[in-house]
Amino acid sequence: MTECWDSSTFDAVSRDRRWLLPLLCAAGAACGGPFPQSSLRPRSDFAGAIDRLFTDIFWWAVLVFILVEGLLLFIIVRYRYREGAPTPKPTHGHTLLEIAWTLAPALILVFIAVPTMRTIFATQTDSPAGALRVEVVAHQWWWEYRYPELGVVTANELHLPAGRTVALALTSADVIHSFWAPGLGGKRDVIPGRTNRLVLRPDSVDTLLGQCAEFCGASHANMRLRVMVEAEPAFQAWVGRQQAGAASVAKGSLAEQGQQAFRRYGCVGCHTMGTMSTAIIGPNLTHLGSRMTIAGGLFPNDSVHLTRWIADPPAEKPGSIMPNMHVPAGDLAALIAYLRTMR
Repeated sequence: MTECWDSSTFDAVSRDRRWLLPLLCAAGAACGGPFPQSSLRPRSDFAGAIDRLFTDIFWWAVLVFILVEGLLLFIIVRYRYREGAPTPKPTHGHTLLEIAWTLAPALILVFIAVPTMRTIFATQTDSPAGALRVEVVAHQWWWEYRYPELGVVTANELHLPAGRTVALALTSADVIHSFWAPGLGGKRDVIPGRTNRLVLRPDSVDTLLGQCAEFCGASHANMRLRVMVEAEPAFQAWVGRQQAGAASVAKGSLAEQGQQAFRRYGCVGCHTMGTMSTAIIGPNLTHLGSRMTIAGGLFPNDSVHLTRWIADPPAEKPGSIMPNMHVPAGDLAALIAYLRTMR
């Protein structure tokens, strides 16, 4: 999957690499919209290693291109047809030339293979002691993140501390998916019954966009994700808020009515909500109000989009297993008020 870039990303790419962007776009890359997912902005040691390997191989490709095309142009000009000129004398067999054009590609392949193998071994190492462990579980069509050592479970927005090694263990609850956050580097297939691993160290505070990169059904294109890389104090503060449990609602408030509606409409059968429910069919909603997006990263988390989503999920996201419960306007407003307080 490839993408093109807007002006904000263009400014962020190092000056010595900017000229690559129009070349890549001209080669047929598809534009990724107003929030591009560019692999040319590495934000982890893993992504940096892949980026350096790409750059090295690119320059070898440039050298081969110049030599081959230069020779081709020379032959076209030197031996072009001329009126009255004799036919060029063909040469049959040239041992030195044949040895040269056999050895040259072999040497170039060695120069490519050695750094490639070194990068593979460097990026496939086991996680060191003290790494933050995160279990990534893919669902149709959203992402679940479990921090077993911290007792935290969240959805779609992956929070990571900058400067600390992270060990991701990826699996799927249904079909094959692919975890792809270009700024962190690489892709990992996410397969039912199997655990794949990705070890990396985010190097700067940033919000990185990603998505599922393996076709997985009707809403594959709507299976998005965000990686929130934060400074260690900010990350620990987030962990503390997640460990605090569900927020309380005021007696007699609209949010309390929404809490009752949450039970009455059977939301507790699919979603974890503090101690009220521990169901795991859908995303954990205990801290939904603190997230930036809803519906697998598809919509911003505000009252308008939350209302539209709960009113008719299949209409908003094709294939959604969350049904239209035909919630009356009064109960819908109460549900929104309740969910917005869950921070």
